Amino acid sequence: MRAVIQRVSEARVLVDDVSVGEIGPGLLLLVGVAVGDDTADVNTLVRKVAGLRIFPDDALRMNRSVSDVDGDVLVVSQFTLQGDVHRGRRPSFTNAASPDDALVLIEAICSGLRSEGIAVAEGEFGAHMQVELVNDGPVTIVIDIVDGHAV
Repeated sequence: MRAVIQRVSEARVLVDDVSVGEIGPGLLLLVGVAVGDDTADVNTLVRKVAGLRIFPDDALRMNRSVSDVDGDVLVVSQFTLQGDVHRGRRPSFTNAASPDDALVLIEAICSGLRSEGIAVAEGEFGAHMQVELVNDGPVTIVIDIVDGHAV
Protein backbone atom coordinates (compact mmCIF):
# COMPACT_ATOMS: atom_id res chain seq x y z
CA MET A 1 0.00 0.00 0.00
CA ARG A 2 1.28 3.42 -0.88
CA ALA A 3 -0.17 6.65 0.48
CA VAL A 4 0.55 10.25 -0.37
CA ILE A 5 -0.50 12.57 2.44
CA GLN A 6 -0.79 16.28 1.79
CA ARG A 7 -1.53 18.90 4.42
CA VAL A 8 -4.17 21.16 2.90
CA SER A 9 -6.07 24.28 3.77
CA GLU A 10 -8.88 22.93 1.58
CA ALA A 11 -9.48 20.16 -0.94
CA ARG A 12 -12.31 18.74 -2.97
CA VAL A 13 -13.06 16.05 -5.51
CA LEU A 14 -15.25 16.60 -8.54
CA VAL A 15 -16.88 13.98 -10.76
CA ASP A 16 -18.54 15.35 -13.89
CA ASP A 17 -18.11 18.87 -12.49
CA VAL A 18 -20.05 17.97 -9.33
CA SER A 19 -18.35 18.02 -5.93
CA VAL A 20 -18.53 14.57 -4.34
CA GLY A 21 -16.28 15.26 -1.35
CA GLU A 22 -14.67 18.31 0.17
CA ILE A 23 -12.85 19.40 3.29
CA GLY A 24 -11.44 22.49 4.90
CA PRO A 25 -8.13 22.33 6.77
CA GLY A 26 -6.82 18.80 7.11
CA LEU A 27 -5.25 16.08 4.99
CA LEU A 28 -5.70 14.87 1.45
CA LEU A 29 -4.97 11.14 1.49
CA LEU A 30 -4.27 9.49 -1.86
CA VAL A 31 -4.13 5.70 -1.51
CA GLY A 32 -2.85 3.08 -3.94
CA VAL A 33 -3.80 -0.41 -2.81
CA ALA A 34 -1.47 -3.22 -3.92
CA VAL A 35 -2.02 -6.90 -4.57
CA GLY A 36 -1.75 -8.68 -1.22
CA ASP A 37 -2.61 -5.69 0.96
CA ASP A 38 -4.83 -6.54 3.91
CA THR A 39 -6.35 -5.21 7.13
CA ALA A 40 -2.95 -5.10 8.85
CA ASP A 41 -1.85 -2.58 6.22
CA VAL A 42 -5.09 -0.64 6.68
CA ASN A 43 -4.63 -0.50 10.45
CA THR A 44 -1.05 0.72 10.09
CA LEU A 45 -2.08 3.44 7.64
CA VAL A 46 -4.97 4.58 9.84
CA ARG A 47 -2.67 4.85 12.88
CA LYS A 48 -0.05 6.75 10.86
CA VAL A 49 -2.53 9.20 9.34
CA ALA A 50 -4.37 9.83 12.61
CA GLY A 51 -1.17 10.37 14.57
CA LEU A 52 1.14 11.99 12.02
CA ARG A 53 2.35 15.25 13.55
CA ILE A 54 2.58 17.57 10.57
CA PHE A 55 0.49 20.51 11.77
CA PRO A 56 2.15 23.46 13.50
CA ASP A 57 1.92 24.06 17.24
CA ASP A 58 2.05 27.51 18.85
CA ALA A 59 5.82 27.63 18.27
CA LEU A 60 5.23 26.79 14.57
CA ARG A 61 6.87 23.37 14.95
CA MET A 62 5.23 20.40 13.26
CA ASN A 63 3.95 18.87 16.45
CA ARG A 64 0.18 18.35 16.06
CA SER A 65 -1.83 15.67 14.34
CA VAL A 66 -4.97 16.06 12.24
CA SER A 67 -6.92 14.97 15.33
CA ASP A 68 -5.21 17.60 17.48
CA VAL A 69 -6.28 20.39 15.11
CA ASP A 70 -9.80 19.00 14.48
CA GLY A 71 -8.92 18.62 10.82
CA ASP A 72 -10.69 16.50 8.23
CA VAL A 73 -9.34 13.87 5.85
CA LEU A 74 -10.31 13.56 2.19
CA VAL A 75 -9.61 9.98 1.04
CA VAL A 76 -9.09 9.35 -2.67
CA SER A 77 -8.30 5.93 -4.11
CA GLN A 78 -5.55 6.22 -6.73
CA PHE A 79 -4.41 2.93 -8.23
CA THR A 80 -1.79 4.77 -10.31
CA LEU A 81 0.32 5.09 -7.16
CA GLN A 82 1.12 1.43 -7.78
CA GLY A 83 2.50 2.20 -11.24
CA ASP A 84 5.83 0.55 -12.06
CA VAL A 85 8.04 2.52 -14.46
CA HIS A 86 11.22 0.45 -14.21
CA ARG A 87 10.91 -0.74 -17.82
CA GLY A 88 9.79 1.27 -20.79
CA ARG A 89 7.80 4.46 -20.78
CA ARG A 90 4.32 3.15 -20.09
CA PRO A 91 3.60 2.38 -16.44
CA SER A 92 2.60 -1.15 -15.52
CA PHE A 93 -0.19 -1.45 -12.99
CA THR A 94 0.05 -5.20 -12.38
CA ASN A 95 0.89 -4.52 -8.72
CA ALA A 96 -2.39 -2.64 -8.18
CA ALA A 97 -5.10 -4.58 -6.37
CA SER A 98 -8.26 -5.51 -8.23
CA PRO A 99 -11.04 -2.93 -7.97
CA ASP A 100 -13.10 -5.26 -5.74
CA ASP A 101 -10.23 -5.85 -3.33
CA ALA A 102 -9.16 -2.20 -3.32
CA LEU A 103 -12.69 -0.95 -2.61
CA VAL A 104 -12.95 -3.11 0.52
CA LEU A 105 -9.67 -1.73 1.88
CA ILE A 106 -10.44 1.90 0.95
CA GLU A 107 -13.75 1.60 2.80
CA ALA A 108 -11.89 0.09 5.78
CA ILE A 109 -9.47 3.03 5.80
CA CYS A 110 -12.36 5.51 5.86
CA SER A 111 -14.10 3.54 8.60
CA GLY A 112 -10.90 3.31 10.64
CA LEU A 113 -10.28 7.06 10.42
CA ARG A 114 -13.87 7.74 11.47
CA SER A 115 -13.43 5.42 14.45
CA GLU A 116 -10.49 7.65 15.46
CA GLY A 117 -12.96 10.56 15.60
CA ILE A 118 -11.81 12.12 12.34
CA ALA A 119 -14.32 13.56 9.87
CA VAL A 120 -13.78 11.85 6.52
CA ALA A 121 -14.86 12.86 3.03
CA GLU A 122 -14.31 10.56 0.07
CA GLY A 123 -13.72 10.61 -3.63
CA GLU A 124 -15.84 8.36 -5.85
CA PHE A 125 -14.15 4.98 -6.17
CA GLY A 126 -13.42 4.02 -9.77
CA ALA A 127 -14.57 7.34 -11.24
CA HIS A 128 -12.53 9.79 -13.28
CA MET A 129 -12.04 12.58 -10.76
CA GLN A 130 -10.65 16.07 -10.63
CA VAL A 131 -8.89 16.71 -7.33
CA GLU A 132 -8.50 20.33 -6.30
CA LEU A 133 -6.35 21.24 -3.33
CA VAL A 134 -4.48 24.05 -1.69
CA ASN A 135 -1.35 22.42 -0.29
CA ASP A 136 -0.47 24.06 3.02
CA GLY A 137 3.25 24.47 3.61
CA PRO A 138 3.67 22.67 1.28
CA VAL A 139 3.76 19.49 3.35
CA THR A 140 3.65 16.18 1.46
CA ILE A 141 4.53 12.79 2.97
CA VAL A 142 4.76 9.45 1.14
CA ILE A 143 4.25 6.26 3.14
CA ASP A 144 4.75 2.72 1.84
CA ILE A 145 3.26 -0.08 3.93
CA VAL A 146 4.28 -3.70 3.43
CA ASP A 147 3.11 -6.60 5.59
CA GLY A 148 1.55 -4.24 8.12
CA HIS A 149 4.69 -2.12 8.57
CA ALA A 150 5.65 1.30 7.23
CA VAL A 151 8.85 0.93 5.20
